[in-house]
Amino acid sequence: MTTVIEQRPRFYLESNMDQPELIDVAGGHVVAFSRSCPGKLEPNDDSGLFLPLSDQRFVIAVADGVGGSPLGYKASGIAMQCLAETLADCRDSQDLRPAILDGIEKANEEILDLGAGAATTLSVVEVDHRVARGYQVGDSMAVIFGQRGLVKWKSRSHSPVGYAIESGMIDEQDAMHHDQRHVVSNLVGSRGMHIEIGPAIRLASRDTILVASDGLFDNLHFGEVIDRSRAGRPLARVNALVSLATDRMNHEDDVLPGKPDDLTILMLTP
Repeated sequence: MTTVIEQRPRFYLESNMDQPELIDVAGGHVVAFSRSCPGKLEPNDDSGLFLPLSDQRFVIAVADGVGGSPLGYKASGIAMQCLAETLADCRDSQDLRPAILDGIEKANEEILDLGAGAATTLSVVEVDHRVARGYQVGDSMAVIFGQRGLVKWKSRSHSPVGYAIESGMIDEQDAMHHDQRHVVSNLVGSRGMHIEIGPAIRLASRDTILVASDGLFDNLHFGEVIDRSRAGRPLARVNALVSLATDRMNHEDDVLPGKPDDLTILMLTP
């Protein structure tokens, strides 16, 4: 049977999905899921994007509009649309990096022009002939890991707590309950925005890429995320993450993390 490779961009804007979506790509699948916070009446502030450029080149991205700020959902949507626009003419380009950086800068300008105090996080991963590279603003996260759970690269959370973890000042357990864990120090839509660019990572045949909003990482320990994502059928992996995150959001526990929030996941699996 011949596999048909998806060539249409998929936007996830103000989505409230019941089930994840499976998209065929060269050498594997992308699974996408985006849902509003349980019980929330306002729009989903998260946005996602799957943007195919050729059979061997695509971009996945997640943005999380700042909760409580005006038009957070619009800010995250602008980020996705600006990325798609600047990458539209890059199908034959040797290097996707300039277009991705231009897209992020364009989003920053457009969000600032709203004049409403809107802002968003943004995590982007490009895959070009099985070489991946991440781009980061804020605390939505991306991670690349193997079938046995070996982490090859993880984005750095641009937040006081994220920097404290990176420096070894606090551990993950303490960070999950820190009173400043929701403070973000770098956002698209701020005049001081900066973009962190990750290294080029050659993907092995069984590697997984996960990009998600903090609705996932604030509710699951990092090890729990890896354990449920590293092996199994693509849809089952994402369903396992969604199920546990939802359970944590709906139960208060002094030991386990728990924070009701919008949840968006894009995962590249074999």
